[in-house]
Amino acid sequence: MLRNGAAGGGGGPAAGGAAAQRPVRVWCDGCYDMVHYGHSNQLRQARAMGDYLIVGVHTDEEIAKHKGPPVFTQEERYKMVQAIKWVDEIAPGAPYVTTLETLDKYNCDFCVHGDDITLTIDGKDTYEEVKTAGRYRECKRTQGVSTTDLVGRMLLMTKAHHSNIDEDLDYRKHTDNFGKSCRAASFSGAKRVTRWLFPKLPHGGDKAPSLVSPALRPGPCWSCGRSPPGLARHRPGERGPKGHSPWTGVSQFLQTSQKIIQFASGKEPQPGDTIIYVAGAFDLFHIGHVDFLEKVHQLAEKPYIIAGLHFDQEVNRYKGKNYPIMNIHERTLSVLACRYVSEVVIGAPYAVTADLLDHFRVTLVCHGMTEVVPDKDGSDPYEEPKRRGIFQLVDSGSNLTTDLIVQRIIKNRLEFEARNQKKEAKELAVLEAMKRLEEEKH
Repeated sequence: MLRNGAAGGGGGPAAGGAAAQRPVRVWCDGCYDMVHYGHSNQLRQARAMGDYLIVGVHTDEEIAKHKGPPVFTQEERYKMVQAIKWVDEIAPGAPYVTTLETLDKYNCDFCVHGDDITLTIDGKDTYEEVKTAGRYRECKRTQGVSTTDLVGRMLLMTKAHHSNIDEDLDYRKHTDNFGKSCRAASFSGAKRVTRWLFPKLPHGGDKAPSLVSPALRPGPCWSCGRSPPGLARHRPGERGPKGHSPWTGVSQFLQTSQKIIQFASGKEPQPGDTIIYVAGAFDLFHIGHVDFLEKVHQLAEKPYIIAGLHFDQEVNRYKGKNYPIMNIHERTLSVLACRYVSEVVIGAPYAVTADLLDHFRVTLVCHGMTEVVPDKDGSDPYEEPKRRGIFQLVDSGSNLTTDLIVQRIIKNRLEFEARNQKKEAKELAVLEAMKRLEEEKH
């Protein structure tokens, strides 16, 4: 039974009895645009329900028809999903509406989706047919992350999502401007701040971009957990205050040791393994990172890749702006979900030191073709592995960077906002219908 090195694998329907003789095949599908640890966690849960996981990924055309323009191309999205270690197989070009015909085509017992709702362009539940047939299972949606939230972080350009950030003047400026902290009570300064952030965008005259559309409003304060006015947390299926959808809204992500254990493989290096160390931000974990790690993985017959993730403040030092878009806890889960990575060092030192190399018994250190920024004292962070003759540059063949992703978002800002607003409007219509049905029962 193939487990892809996933932790906590057993316990699915095929465990024990006659059912163990036949592998349980599970189906998931979705857009998987800007793949993040929320997607990975859904697939992890789905994989635990059976023995073999097939993931259907929609085409660009299907997504544009039902939701709006995707950030990544279908080829990029196919490869990102395939890199998630709980995925056994992908089905490119899966239909947007999940049918019994699709499940039968891939010989799947049932499909799994999160406890939010997915709607077609005309507002119908995409899983209605398989739900009616009893071939639908539900898993828990990962709180604190969504594609909508990540797009919002890029557009709003705040640093409030960073972990352990000091409450300094720079932070207060960002939180006061955008209402990310609990002190802010309104978005009255949004137009002024938007002109400051996007002076070159063609939004015309005094009309600022709609950066505070419902889909992009911030969730609870990252430092205290309180929600801004009108954005208190609520249960799935329950209409949010002031007409916000509970599925499109954003809640606070809280890292736990259990979540890390669930994502980690738990495998120690074995005799004969080549221990390879890579380090970086790995922000918005994307296809460029996957291509790089895949190339590194191919360098040895038995690779054991350790990824060192720098703390948020360190990443911000060498990348500037509001980077990283994802904080250290989120980046940890994103990298752990990758099938090419065996271990993650959380808060790795920027300089690859002799102590680090000796502690992990590293035999090779790799870096991509991106610029290596000097350490705070001006020294080369790879000086020690270079001195030992174990440093190697790896060309992934991909030119995609986190910067380019952000540029894609900003370039298509209005389209993405329209997509998010349309998505929320459909969800609210469904909530109203659910509410009416509930009232009719009583």
